[in-house]
Amino acid sequence: MSSEVDGNIRPDYDQVIQDIADYTLNYQIDSEEAWDTARYCLMDSLGCAMLALGFPECTKHLAPMVPDMIVPCGVRIPGTSLRLEPIKAAWDIGCLVRWLDYNDTWLAAEWGHPSDNLGAILSVSDYLSQRRLARGQAGLPMRVVLEAMIKAHEIQGVLALENSFNRVGLDHVVLVKVASTAVAAMLLGANREQLLSALSHAWVDGQPLRTYRHAPNTGSRKSWAAGDASARGVQLADIAMRGEMGIPGVLTAKEWGFYDVSFSKTNRDQRIKPASERSFSFPQPYGSYVMENILFKISYPAEFHAQTACEAAVILHPMVRDRLEEIDRIVIATHESAIRIISKEGPLANPADRDHCLQYMIAVPLIFGSLRAEHYEDNFHAAHPEIDQLRERMEVVEDRQYSADYLDPEKRSIANAVQIFFRDGSATDQVAVEYPVGHCRRRKEGIPMLEEKFRKSLASRFSHQRCEEIHALFADPRLLVESPVHEFMDRFVI
Repeated sequence: MSSEVDGNIRPDYDQVIQDIADYTLNYQIDSEEAWDTARYCLMDSLGCAMLALGFPECTKHLAPMVPDMIVPCGVRIPGTSLRLEPIKAAWDIGCLVRWLDYNDTWLAAEWGHPSDNLGAILSVSDYLSQRRLARGQAGLPMRVVLEAMIKAHEIQGVLALENSFNRVGLDHVVLVKVASTAVAAMLLGANREQLLSALSHAWVDGQPLRTYRHAPNTGSRKSWAAGDASARGVQLADIAMRGEMGIPGVLTAKEWGFYDVSFSKTNRDQRIKPASERSFSFPQPYGSYVMENILFKISYPAEFHAQTACEAAVILHPMVRDRLEEIDRIVIATHESAIRIISKEGPLANPADRDHCLQYMIAVPLIFGSLRAEHYEDNFHAAHPEIDQLRERMEVVEDRQYSADYLDPEKRSIANAVQIFFRDGSATDQVAVEYPVGHCRRRKEGIPMLEEKFRKSLASRFSHQRCEEIHALFADPRLLVESPVHEFMDRFVI
């Protein structure tokens, strides 16, 4: 009996892996819009990390496993006095950036948060910059951080455009791990073979399930999953840099490869996909498209599919705040992804459950006129039974045009509409919002609000003088990109 592998001839690396490696090592970023947006993305992500430090459920995860461990050239954890080795530092920074789910987002066939890769990027960059300084060399400039951000965004985002990992039951942080591995290896000085090896190990790893994002198992792991993925990316890059051999057919190997093992079934009817559907689809090459079109969460710390719904609810608040008991029903028209991911009925067990519930994120601003991270906490929820009373009167329906526009590359809208019907037969107008303020179509409107959000976030942790110094650095693009990474991170040390 013979088979295709009888000769045991190792194949070339899968083309998908080669394309990511070649893009990471060779692509020259010439888009001013991408560079500028990356600066805002870094600013907003660090601001969100500062806010996360106010939540004990987040900070309990920080610090080394060995107390009082001293790490030469240790990576600084922004907003703290911690100095950690790079892998744990990537975990902690990633955890802080993601905890409140309040910064950038990418929505496509797969969604996610490309800023999650900052855990790996800042960790490796700060460590390397300090090492260079210790050897009498110039530190790494912040330009390398922004470059790595643009490339990590692009890798994660382009992989997500037409490839739905959630439909096969996998969590989107698999893409964080892949992108973090690529840029961490690049920063560490990987050659092509080392980068190919690192990427192959990222795909061969056991991949995360979405269990913790869905009722009835929703939990706080979703707030540190990105840190975990970015830390794994740093570790895999380091392993490859030590000479570890790669797995060239990790995606395409029959029976044992990623496509056959992890990408061959749907997670709904367990239908086995034909072989032709068990591979990734790419509508465009890698460039700087994702950073240029990234979405910012500016107004509300809410899962992005609900951002426009929150905005509609705030608009409706003055019309209903004195008539809450008179409401008969609330009709929410939305897109398919929102229904599949965040539409929830029944009890909500914890903050992670609530900040991924479309109905909860509409009820709170209808009642109070705003939505803040504190509104998801157990004590707030327990004190306001009227929130769940409103949820019980909500009907969620799909608007097929909203679903189509969500996937349209020329639109990428995230539309929601809310209408209130009262028991006396009257009703409000339907309030529809197609693009949230953080969308690229509303960038001019959103940037001043993003900067103000950053100022308030910094003020939660630093003195007025420090806040002004940091804000001035971000306001000067040339000064920022030329600043050494270790000096940049110095500014965030407590």
